[in-house]
Amino acid sequence: MAVFSRGEIEEFFIHEAALLDEWRLEEWLEMMAPDARYLVPPLDAPDADHRDTLFLIADDRRTLASRIRQLLSGTTWAENPRSRTRRLITNVRLLAADNEEARATANFAVWRFQHEQTDVYVGRYLNVLLRGPSGLLFRERRAVLDLETLRPHGKLSFIL
Repeated sequence: MAVFSRGEIEEFFIHEAALLDEWRLEEWLEMMAPDARYLVPPLDAPDADHRDTLFLIADDRRTLASRIRQLLSGTTWAENPRSRTRRLITNVRLLAADNEEARATANFAVWRFQHEQTDVYVGRYLNVLLRGPSGLLFRERRAVLDLETLRPHGKLSFIL
């Protein structure tokens, strides 16, 4: 029986933020379940379904692995040189849990530094988590941005 606690989930999110800020993307990918989905909905339709709406990002684990290979290769023009980021995760809440999975949310702010420019991405995470053999895993990560527009060029090349 899977038992989930808010504290365990908060530690999981903090560890995830550190992996992303340290650009340890392959380790981050290991936090994804085999059937994981990583979603960033459009700014004007945060509750949309990724199956019938064009999302900013709608990746499964396979496409996340491809995205990570590209980012780490140094050939992704939008991330050459790669962005430096700093994430703050707050207001972690366990919304629901059963024997199979947990639904949890948290607020985030991601500062991105690149080419003498700073961008801030603010929003909330909506997560579906499950317990794997060695700990928690993401079944779904939805990063809902509170922004009105993506600037400067609408690019979202790194992982929120």
